[in-house]
Amino acid sequence: MTQCFQKMAAPGRKVLIVYAHQEPKSLNGSLKNIAVEELSKQSCSVTVSDLYSMEFEPRATRNDIVGCLHNSEQFNYGAESWEAYRKGCLTTDIVEEQKKVQEADLVIFQFPLYWFSMPAIMKGWMDRVLTQGFAHNFPDCFDAGLLKNKLALLSFTTGGNEEMYSKGGISGDIHYVLWPMQHGMLHFCGFKVLAPQICFSPEYETEEKRKEMLTTWAQRLKTIWEEKPINCTPEWYFR
Repeated sequence: MTQCFQKMAAPGRKVLIVYAHQEPKSLNGSLKNIAVEELSKQSCSVTVSDLYSMEFEPRATRNDIVGCLHNSEQFNYGAESWEAYRKGCLTTDIVEEQKKVQEADLVIFQFPLYWFSMPAIMKGWMDRVLTQGFAHNFPDCFDAGLLKNKLALLSFTTGGNEEMYSKGGISGDIHYVLWPMQHGMLHFCGFKVLAPQICFSPEYETEEKRKEMLTTWAQRLKTIWEEKPINCTPEWYFR
């Protein structure tokens, strides 16, 4: 067992759930609630960023920088947010989310799959919170990313069924869909990525099947700290 996993197994671990769904009674809402309940039973400190309830601003604009711009002649969001992070001049909402990430041992992203990706409000969270200097700083990316001592997991629902997301299915292998989110966002920032929790087409399943999805998630969470990350290489996604 590596030093990283020894740390994960220590008491008092912290979890951040970044949650993006408009309806608390949805399956996504239930999956979020189960994660809070189960991880709290393990004496974890669980924080939820409910993006819709927070009315989180998804747009990355110059309003994210407090005070004067580094280059007022030509605005470059990446460069300006990097400089603002370095000087402590990012807006309060970004700083608060970065603090949650910094304190977390595990970050769970709970959402419905929209257009083969995450909802815009969650993508905006990625754009604004995972700034250069905080989450990455080339060449400190991927295995050397600045969040390399943390775990991350995507838990999401789909509209299509599992067959549609198979290698021969009309939507293609679900691993292809995961590549930009897990590899291009999370692994790029150094996160050690756990296998995704996928609930296929819950709207078209029976109530019994939906309950089974919730039970499966609860059971997995009981041993989540024992899991090893996936092999973040192209072979894992495009096998």
